[in-house]
Amino acid sequence: MKILVLGGTSFVGRAIVAEALHQDAGVTLFSRGRTGAGLFPDVPRRIGDRDTGDYTALRDGSWDAVVDVSGYVPRHVGQAMAALGDRAGRYLFISSNAVYARTGVGPGSDEDTPRRPPVRDTEELTEDTYGPLKVACEDDVVARYGGRATIVRPGRVAGPHDPSDVFTYWVRRAARGGRVALPGRPEQPVQIVDSRDLARLVVRLLADDRPGAFHAMGPAEPTTLGGLIETCAHVAGRQVEIVPVAPESVSPVLPLVRSDWPSQQRSTARARAAGLPATPLAVTAADVLAWDRERGEPALSTGLSPAQEAELLAGA
Repeated sequence: MKILVLGGTSFVGRAIVAEALHQDAGVTLFSRGRTGAGLFPDVPRRIGDRDTGDYTALRDGSWDAVVDVSGYVPRHVGQAMAALGDRAGRYLFISSNAVYARTGVGPGSDEDTPRRPPVRDTEELTEDTYGPLKVACEDDVVARYGGRATIVRPGRVAGPHDPSDVFTYWVRRAARGGRVALPGRPEQPVQIVDSRDLARLVVRLLADDRPGAFHAMGPAEPTTLGGLIETCAHVAGRQVEIVPVAPESVSPVLPLVRSDWPSQQRSTARARAAGLPATPLAVTAADVLAWDRERGEPALSTGLSPAQEAELLAGA
């Protein structure tokens, strides 16, 4: 199988390329060439830029499938599809759980849950526009490819090489042990999918030539935010005491803490039946901990500093 990956050198794309190569697929990368230059040295690369609309590198060649990891606005997706023409068999678009309506949705909702209205009049990615822009992208892919379109909607993705620091914050914080400030409810359910499980699902869907939409969620067993912190601590050989604090005492809200969590829980039944694996959360946490330590534990882009947390705990 020949696969073209649009954006395959950063986190999710990187995991998908690694899995595709592991399954002996022939992979071609299309990217700007600015990150991951040393990754996958034997993989052919086409250089272009979605932001400037430079897809000239895709004017020749054909592929059994395309995986679009880099499409965030309809223009990106439309230009990629126009450049490829009829030279792609299946188009798999990496979308997001953010496409769904935020109210009136109960726990365990499936892929047929109503989505938010699409947005096409902006390319500014904000909390309010990200999901609707992804909806518009999904619609365009399905309109162009029909039964040759596949949509994968991940929830929160975790794993080594994660640039968001969302899961890494809790892994690193739990590894320090002691009293942990949590500006939320410890019983809040969380769904974390390992990036490598997401990659395995993507490659399996392509191998099976399977159309439709699929949730990519995890972990292997249902867990709560408190359980996640405790699992991360256990992996690091630490003990923690979770101390709930007022949510309004922390701005911005800490990673994974949500007030609308009932509407964020999704069913993974369809994806599991299609081949989504289930890596235990402890394995993901251990691998992220090892990766974070190997890279020297640089400053994180989110979360509380030890001094900020100590001040919160002093008043708890």
